Amino acid sequence: MNNKFKYSLVFAAVTLASGCSSLGVEPWERDLLATEQMALTSSPIDSALDDHIYFSKEASSGGKSFGGGGCGCN
Repeated sequence: MNNKFKYSLVFAAVTLASGCSSLGVEPWERDLLATEQMALTSSPIDSALDDHIYFSKEASSGGKSFGGGGCGCN
């Protein structure tokens, strides 16, 4: 192998490894994400009521985001 190829390979490896260094939320950014506007549910009461209705109809709890329910039909 020539030196140009080796340097290119090392450069590519360093570039790929440094791409994962900025994943996640930094501690000083969490205050922006903890605001009321960033909540997944706008009303906890409506969310609890929807959970109760889903549980009552499907005879299961949790897993709202997946297809099927507690009846075993899917």
